[in-house]
Amino acid sequence: MTDRMAALSHFLYRFSRGWVVLLGFIVFIGFSTLTLPGQNAIVDEYSQGSGSPDTSLFYNAKQLYHMAEVYGQEGRTAYLNARWTFDVAFPFIYTFFLVSAIGWLLNQSLPVGSRWRLINLVPLAALGLDFLENTATSVVMARYPHHCSLAEWLAPVFTLLKWLLVGGSLVVLLVAIFLVLLRRIKKNA
Repeated sequence: MTDRMAALSHFLYRFSRGWVVLLGFIVFIGFSTLTLPGQNAIVDEYSQGSGSPDTSLFYNAKQLYHMAEVYGQEGRTAYLNARWTFDVAFPFIYTFFLVSAIGWLLNQSLPVGSRWRLINLVPLAALGLDFLENTATSVVMARYPHHCSLAEWLAPVFTLLKWLLVGGSLVVLLVAIFLVLLRRIKKNA
């Protein structure tokens, strides 16, 4: 497993260049400013203040079914459509940016043989959990009012882990920026 992870990590470092980071950043900002507000408005319309599992940090099965009830049939259909259109694209976009930015920065600050270089894989774990979350919440929404014990139990776990790893990816990005700045300061001293 570690050899495969190392090979994947190395592959990602190979394409992590400044222009790739810039492209990823532009796409991320563009998608966030042009698409997210519309998606948030749709969620607000259907959720009637009950929220969305995707943007919650903590919720349980009872709260998830309450959301499904409040959304109504039309809202649940819109939720499912969003999970498998918009919410397929957005995780790839934020992951592309985070992987390329972390890789580009760590290429400048960590030696090639360092085991710490595997940390560029953290955004990929967040991506996987995002899709697992979408799958579990989609099962609940699609089957409502019928219960699916496995999906209703796993959805909150996947959501929490997703947000921990997205946040962890941002921490890694900030640490990578700090390491590059520290290296440049030492180089110029």
